[in-house]
Amino acid sequence: MFFATLLSYTLYHDLLQQYTTQLAILSGRLNRIVWMRLIIAITTILCLYFSIQLDLGWLLLLALAGMVAFFFLVRQYQKLTRIATITTALVKVNEDEMTYLSGAAIPYDHGSELMPPVHAYAYDLDFFGPNSLFQHLNRTSTQLGKVQLGQHLLSLLPQEQIPDQQVAIQELAPKLNWRQSLQALAATKKDNQQTIDQLHRWVAQPSPDLPIWSIVLMWLLPIILIGAIVVYYFQPEQFLLSMASAIFSLNLLVFGLFFKRIQQEIADFDRVHEYLRQYGLLAENIENEVFTSKKIVDLTAKLKNTDGMASAQITRLSELFGRLDTMANMMVVLLFDGLFLYHIHTLKSLLDWKKKYATRIPEWLEVIGTMESWSSLANFAYNNPSFAYPEMNTDYKVHFEELGHPLIRSEKRICNTVRFTEQKFIVLTGSNMSGKSTFLRSLGINMVLTGIGAPVCATRAVVHPLPVIVSMRLSDSLSDSESYFFAEVKRLKEIMDFLGQKRAFVLLDEILRGTNSDDKRMGTVGVLKKMVAKQAIGAIATHDIEVCNTTDEYPKDLMNKCFEVEMQGNELHFDYRLRDGICQNKSASFLMGKMGII
Repeated sequence: MFFATLLSYTLYHDLLQQYTTQLAILSGRLNRIVWMRLIIAITTILCLYFSIQLDLGWLLLLALAGMVAFFFLVRQYQKLTRIATITTALVKVNEDEMTYLSGAAIPYDHGSELMPPVHAYAYDLDFFGPNSLFQHLNRTSTQLGKVQLGQHLLSLLPQEQIPDQQVAIQELAPKLNWRQSLQALAATKKDNQQTIDQLHRWVAQPSPDLPIWSIVLMWLLPIILIGAIVVYYFQPEQFLLSMASAIFSLNLLVFGLFFKRIQQEIADFDRVHEYLRQYGLLAENIENEVFTSKKIVDLTAKLKNTDGMASAQITRLSELFGRLDTMANMMVVLLFDGLFLYHIHTLKSLLDWKKKYATRIPEWLEVIGTMESWSSLANFAYNNPSFAYPEMNTDYKVHFEELGHPLIRSEKRICNTVRFTEQKFIVLTGSNMSGKSTFLRSLGINMVLTGIGAPVCATRAVVHPLPVIVSMRLSDSLSDSESYFFAEVKRLKEIMDFLGQKRAFVLLDEILRGTNSDDKRMGTVGVLKKMVAKQAIGAIATHDIEVCNTTDEYPKDLMNKCFEVEMQGNELHFDYRLRDGICQNKSASFLMGKMGII
C-alpha cells in the first residue's frame, strides 16, 4: 500500500513540474504580448498623428493595420490569460494532492455545514468536519459538487445499482487528466449556495411574455431611427435630424417603461453570468469526454437536447444575463438603448430562453455536481489502487479480508479479517486504546463505501449491502434538557424500531454508560438478545466480560472477538489484532499500578 501511495505521489510531482513549466512559458508569452501591445499602441498613435500632419496616406494605412494588430493581441492576451488561470489551478491541484499524500495537511473543504442534525451514522463515524471522511474524499470545487458528494455519503444506493456505480468509478479513476481538468476548471470561480438557490428561484418564478406592442416597437423604432440617420447622411435635411432625435428620446422612454421588469428578472443576481459561464465550461468539459459505463452515459445524456448540447445553452444564458448587467452603465443605456432598445431585445431573448430551457437548469446543474462528486470517489480509488471493490451477495453475508480504516495512513494501518457469515453479530471486548472503536469505525465506513459504489479498505470484500446504523458518540443535549443516558435510550429505541422494518448493519460502542454496572449489564444483554431476535448484523463493544456469556446462549448467532494488550516489561503493547474469544488482560490495573495510583 505504501508503494502505491508513493507511486501516486511521484506522478503528481511530475504533473506539478509539467504544469509549472507550462505556466512559466505562458507568463513569458503574456509579458511579451503586453510589451508588443504597448509598442503597437504608441506606433499607431504616432502614425495617426503624422498622417494628419503630413497628409501621408500610407501612414494612415499603417495606423489602421496597427489597430487591427492591437485588437488581435488583446484577444490573444485574453485567450492566454484563461489558459494560464486554468494552468495555475492545475498546479494547485497537484500541490494539494502531494500535500495530502505526504500527510502534512488535508487541504480540502471538510463540509461541516453538510452534517445533518440527525442521521443513522454520519455523526458517529465522523463523516463531516476536520479530518472527516468527507474531507479526505472531497475533490469538488463547486458548491454543486460539494453538496452532491455529501448527499452520496448520506444515502446508500439500492443493491442493484451498486455494481453500475462501481463500474462508473472504475472508468473515471484512470482518467486522471480529465478529472484534474474538471477540478481545475471548477476552481477558477467559486460559486456558493446562494447563487444556486437564486437560479432555482428564477426558474420557478413566472415570467409573462412581453406585450405585442412592445415587440413591435423594439423592432420598428430602431429601424426608423437608423434609417433616418442613413438618409440624413446622403440628404442632410433638418426634419430627419429632428425625427432621429425624437425617436432616440422615445426609445429611452420605452426602455424606462420596462426598467422595473428587467430588474425583477435579474433581482438579487450578483454577476450570475460569471458562474453560468463556468457551469457552461464544465458542461462542455463533460460533453467532450467519451464515456462507456452505463451510469455515466445515462447521466451525461441529460446534457443533450434537441438544439444541441447543454453547454451552449448555459453559455447563451450567461451572455444574456451579462448583457442585462450592463444596465448599471449609464453610457451603455444612453447609447445602446437610445439607438437600438438593446436591453429590451435582450429581455425578450432571455424570456424566450427561459420558456424553452429553464426547466432543464436543475437537471443540468445536477449532472455537473454529480460528475464532480463521482470524480472525487474516482480520485479516492486512484490514490488507493490496492483497495477492493466489494462483490455483492443476497445471503446477508459480510466478509472483509484485511479490513482497515481508510483514513489511517497505509504505513500505520493495522488490518484484520472479519466474517459475518454463520454467526452474524460480534461481542467485542478489549481494554481502552486497544483498537475497538477504530475497528467499529472501520466496519461502518467500509460498509458505507460499499453502499455508494466506492472501493473499500480491504484486499477482498464480499458484502450484502445493508442500511448502516451506529451508536458510538452521544452527548448531553442542554438545549433539549436531555441527559446523555436518555439520549442513548432514545437512540436505541430508534434502532429497534428500524430493525422492526428491515435488517441492518448495527454498530454499538459501550452502550448505557449513564447507569450503574448491574443495570448496564442487564440492559446490554437485553439489547444483544433483541439484536439476535431482529436478525441484525454487526458488532457491540463492551468492557463487561459477563455480557460475553450471552454467546453461550446463542452460539449460532453470536461470536466473541477481542483485542488484547500485552505487558512487556513495564510497558503496554497494543498490536491491534482481532482475536477470537474474550479479552483476558487487565490493562487499567496495570497502568494505574505503574503510575502509583493504586
